Amino acid sequence: MAKKKKNSRKLLTIAAVGIVALLLLYAFWPSPAMVDMGEVTQGPMRVTINEEGRTRVHDSFQVSTPTEGRLLRVDVEAGDNVSKGMIVARMTPAPLDSRSRAQARASVTSAQAGLRLAANGVGQARADKRLADQNLARERKLWELKSTSRAALDMAIRDAQSANASVQSAQSTVAMRRGELTAAQSQLIGSSGSGGAIAIRAPATGRILKVMQQSAATLAAGTPVMEIGNITGDLEILVELLSTDAVNVSVGDQVLIDNWGGPKPLRGEVAIIEPQGFTKFSALGVEEQRVNAIVRFTGTQIAEANLGSGFRVETRIIVWQDKDAVIVPSSALFRDQGKWAVFVVSGGDAQLRRVKIGRNNGTQAQVLDGLKKGDKVILYPSSDIVDGTDVEQREVG
Repeated sequence: MAKKKKNSRKLLTIAAVGIVALLLLYAFWPSPAMVDMGEVTQGPMRVTINEEGRTRVHDSFQVSTPTEGRLLRVDVEAGDNVSKGMIVARMTPAPLDSRSRAQARASVTSAQAGLRLAANGVGQARADKRLADQNLARERKLWELKSTSRAALDMAIRDAQSANASVQSAQSTVAMRRGELTAAQSQLIGSSGSGGAIAIRAPATGRILKVMQQSAATLAAGTPVMEIGNITGDLEILVELLSTDAVNVSVGDQVLIDNWGGPKPLRGEVAIIEPQGFTKFSALGVEEQRVNAIVRFTGTQIAEANLGSGFRVETRIIVWQDKDAVIVPSSALFRDQGKWAVFVVSGGDAQLRRVKIGRNNGTQAQVLDGLKKGDKVILYPSSDIVDGTDVEQREVG
């Protein structure tokens, strides 16, 4: 009986030691490293340069006072539609003193004489052209009859072309002299002190972008009154690119326009990259070298966007894209002995693999060699992960 109790105690001791050993083995057995995993995919990928921009009218017209005088109160307001030739403001010119009036009259007389002289020049040029044309026709007929030389024909052609150019030059001179006469006559407006108002007309059809002078005031000649532009058909975006980004942008690159206030991106293309850069300080006081790029809208969405001049937008200039690229998350990449590498998960183990990478947009990278669609890779690999480490997917949430 005592012998049986002794054997039982021994068995219990052995069992207890075995259980403790198993517990210790379980406690110190290396557990798989918990990691985040991603998957290699295949599909469209693009590389963009993202920058803020602001809208502006490409060809805006500034309406200014034509002469010194008192501007009457401007009735039109920013946002009003105007047509070319429409009266947008009126002003009363300041009366001239006797000396200024005499100078203005002398300028008008001189301009009138210049215009008559230019008109006579047009008549002389036209007469020379008729003579040259007749001579050319005669030489061509003689050439057909083989009764003149090629040199004589060429000379007649040159004389006719020169005479035609002289006519055009004389006509341009007449237009210039007419402008001078109009400018000289404008100096006499209001010289009698009658107080007649001058109508200031819109130079183009569009909308009033802003009114710089709303109230009545006495202004000098050339003072800006308002700005007019065609927002619907002439709107563009000014983007200030870093010079290091501008060298990668080409005219014609497609642009996606986001965060303009609508639900869908608008589309555009790069129209101009200015050759001259400029220095600008960022909000943090960092000195940057910037280059202006002009983006023009494409498509029909702009007509429904209701954008105006000076609106803020965000642009994504597409500098590269591939419709069928093999893509790996950029967060899976790291450098190993100067080359790109990833950890591929296979059978629960992390396997170090060298890869060849093409384009990288900061979120996705183009794989040229080393990975295929469907491969599982470790994201943000820590220094604890080495080739052959047991890994397990970290549960999300």
